Amino acid sequence: MTQSTDTTVPVPVEADWDRAPSVLEGAKTLELTPERCGLPYWFEHVASGMLGRLADGTVTSEPPTAAVTEPGPLRDALLAEFSFRHLAEEKAARALSFLVFHAPDTACLEFFSTQLVDEARHARAFRDHLLRLGVPAAELAATVEKAAGAASAAVLDPLEEFGLRVLRDNGDFYGGVLVLTVLVEGVLAPAAELSERKWRPLDPAAALVERGANMDEIRHLAVGSAVVRRHLTERPEENARLLEIIQEGRRLWAGLPMVDLLFTRESLFQQGLAEHAELIGDYEIWPGRRLVDTGVQERMEAADRWSRETQDQRLEYMLLGEAVDPT
Repeated sequence: MTQSTDTTVPVPVEADWDRAPSVLEGAKTLELTPERCGLPYWFEHVASGMLGRLADGTVTSEPPTAAVTEPGPLRDALLAEFSFRHLAEEKAARALSFLVFHAPDTACLEFFSTQLVDEARHARAFRDHLLRLGVPAAELAATVEKAAGAASAAVLDPLEEFGLRVLRDNGDFYGGVLVLTVLVEGVLAPAAELSERKWRPLDPAAALVERGANMDEIRHLAVGSAVVRRHLTERPEENARLLEIIQEGRRLWAGLPMVDLLFTRESLFQQGLAEHAELIGDYEIWPGRRLVDTGVQERMEAADRWSRETQDQRLEYMLLGEAVDPT
């Protein structure tokens, strides 16, 4: 008698839709290396993840509510947010091509190649959800430009210019990893955590798009941090140079109008909360706090706190704790 054996490879917790930690928890606890998360890992556990599982019904969700498919402040807020995320993910994918080019070994080349595709997948997922909201395909580019073009020029373009100076002009692989890990993933991922939570009762599919992206971002944060930590462990004389890069990047970020951008979005969201409180009911955005009871300032402060905590935890792990703001 032939004995059957189960050759199924268990899904790692960080790639499991039901068990993956939040961005905040993952930033504190998850440790991954480029060797672990190379091409075999990616094809086995990630490749069909967000796009495949959302498209084939493996991960199911309710359709968007009328609150976001019909004209109104909630729809405007969601269009602005997902258009901005689409543009941000596209820029990240383009920048990652330089990390792949300058990768110092095969493990890094493979991992950052998968991250490049991840960011392109995210850009498509955010773009595709705009179509699900009823944006005509022929008007998609114009809608994205109208909803987020000015915000992209004010926030994303300066970040892209800084990152390309490090990556493209200076050919600085480890500086580029640091910029992407701290100033891109470390800033945008916690904001996406808030987005996932606040849209869940109004547009469950939008929350799942954010969930899928966040699962990838946790891995990107963990591996990028491990790459920099290993480099500084082996080359401690590089500490001052990388510290200067991140301090310059944080000064740049502090001067960008991200607070104004978030305030505009959250103000629209707040108007929508008042109009559609019955759809949200007693849903809690975090334990003990109902979404309908939150205000613009409270949600913005939560996103800012999460962002600072995530960045600081990663900087400490990367042996760059001197860059942590003591305030």
